[in-house]
Amino acid sequence: MKKYLLEVCVDSVESACIAAANGADRLELCSNLVIGGTTPTLALFEEIRKKCNCLINVLIRPRFGDFCYSDWEYEVIKREIRQFVKAGADGIVIGFLKPDGNLDCDRMEEGISLARGKHVTLHRAFDVCRDPYQALEQAAQLGVNTILTSGQEKDCMAGLSCLKALALAAGDRIAIMAGSGVSPDNMKTLHEEAGIRHFHMSGKKTLASRMEYRRENVPMGIPAFSEFEIWQTDGEKVARGADILKGFLQES
Repeated sequence: MKKYLLEVCVDSVESACIAAANGADRLELCSNLVIGGTTPTLALFEEIRKKCNCLINVLIRPRFGDFCYSDWEYEVIKREIRQFVKAGADGIVIGFLKPDGNLDCDRMEEGISLARGKHVTLHRAFDVCRDPYQALEQAAQLGVNTILTSGQEKDCMAGLSCLKALALAAGDRIAIMAGSGVSPDNMKTLHEEAGIRHFHMSGKKTLASRMEYRRENVPMGIPAFSEFEIWQTDGEKVARGADILKGFLQES
């Protein structure tokens, strides 16, 4: 387990290249970051793989919403795991829950098997499970490498006390990676107060569309979001985060 790690969540070639150039140790590649991320296309992965030398873990999530998947959705998930492992992904990011809120260990076990020894992250399905400490123990026994979590709260700072308890319970068996709201401004607090050493951030900024002609009030998806704004990784935020981790290394 790497002592300190900065993972940046990206959903475009541009964001991936910016994150890699500014010190990201690993990318979590997805599509549709605006809705929490869904499975990216193989073409997107292959283009980023050509341009970036850092580790790339791929999110496998067929849709927005809960993590209790139908049999048909699960068949798609299994095919996508095989597809990205074959294409050279360094890891997969998965999560399955049962209707009662407990971790679906059977599906997690099969997903891990299909990953063929690649890194496996249990994503924030963990944050809406019934019992995070039971799920942690189950994940560790199954061989999950990392749990991405906000401490079962809306963001990592609200979940700080839970993150601390999880990090203590996990020890060196499994990495607890803080996510949701991680920034260079709170990484030191997460480290010093909760013992977090792995950090997941998008570090995004909002760019104006290059469109000059704009027909407003015609939403293509979620009405609350403008069609003329683009999210992209902010290289300065990633670089600041990477520098903070270097400082942790020097102090340890």
